[in-house]
Amino acid sequence: MEFIQTGAALKQLTRDIAGSALLAIDTEAAGYHRYEDRICLVQLSTRERTAVIDTLALPDIAPLASPLSSATTEVVLHDAEYDLRLLARDHGITITNLFDTKIAAQFLGEPRIGLGDLAEKHLGVKMDKKHQRADWAQRPLREELLAYAAEDTRHLPALRDRLRAMLGELGRLHWAQEEFQRRAHARWAESDDDETFRRLKNTRDFSARQLGALRELYAWREDTARDRDVAPFRVISNDALVEVARAMPESTVKLARVPAMGAPLAHRYGDALLDAVARARALDPTELPQPIRRPRRPPPDPDFERRVDRLRAERDRQAEALGIDRGFLMPRQQLEEIARAMPKDHEALGRVADVREWQVEALGRELVQELRKTE
Repeated sequence: MEFIQTGAALKQLTRDIAGSALLAIDTEAAGYHRYEDRICLVQLSTRERTAVIDTLALPDIAPLASPLSSATTEVVLHDAEYDLRLLARDHGITITNLFDTKIAAQFLGEPRIGLGDLAEKHLGVKMDKKHQRADWAQRPLREELLAYAAEDTRHLPALRDRLRAMLGELGRLHWAQEEFQRRAHARWAESDDDETFRRLKNTRDFSARQLGALRELYAWREDTARDRDVAPFRVISNDALVEVARAMPESTVKLARVPAMGAPLAHRYGDALLDAVARARALDPTELPQPIRRPRRPPPDPDFERRVDRLRAERDRQAEALGIDRGFLMPRQQLEEIARAMPKDHEALGRVADVREWQVEALGRELVQELRKTE
């Protein structure tokens, strides 16, 4: 395993892998420990060698963009979506020709689709996963952590070969390739920082004043986590933040009684939390965030529900026959879209939002027949 920490070494690696028919990659990020979920390592393997690239020492890894985006180079990842989002966001790197071993395993109906499970089953390799929660932003990295990171790509080429052959034997390789192409376009979606406090659970019954307190508390936690470069939940948990906003305590004694808080947290952050609550109490009503009232659900449509039930039952039958997880074969949301659209044939089914060609091939005829029975 090579540990790449200089621009010269990265350029040499890029020259060496130029024109490779296959590259396996993975990333290690620091979101579990650090404020920003930034890429800290990129692991890369060919069939002959493995390199681990220190993206903190080398914040510009642009030389990798050309080989990874080449249409003639198949890039293998396991559960690629999050890695692809981070690579595109942090480094502008996109993948054109993707092979995702997790998706391949799903098309094969594998009951356990973790990388370690697949490597042990198909390659006889037992991978140690004890460092999954490591802080990849720490430096220097211990040798055992570098070796652990390298294992995540070292076996991917051989695993890809095995899964690809099995897909071919079942006639499902083109199904998987269609899904690979769709997943390769995953990109990072920035959130509205002013409204992210609304994502916390158990707040639907909050008043405008309690939401104002939650907004102040959330902003304080973000500032504190950013200053310390730690993940926000390591400052104070979501549950504690929500319960403080719910109770809106006025003293340290009352703060310590808030569920999920306790005396140690109240002692450590009491002044800051009480100040945030006090700021919310002082806001003019026009400055408070208003609760979002969800529109009432329309009355149930018995005919629509019957169509969905028939489609779901047929989906389940086909999933069992194919040996594929039913939610992966076609999730309920897609079934509902099909029930609304009432496609009359394969072509119309393929035009329903997000329906894939492989899904039409796998169970389109059966779904259309079920819909005809409801007319």
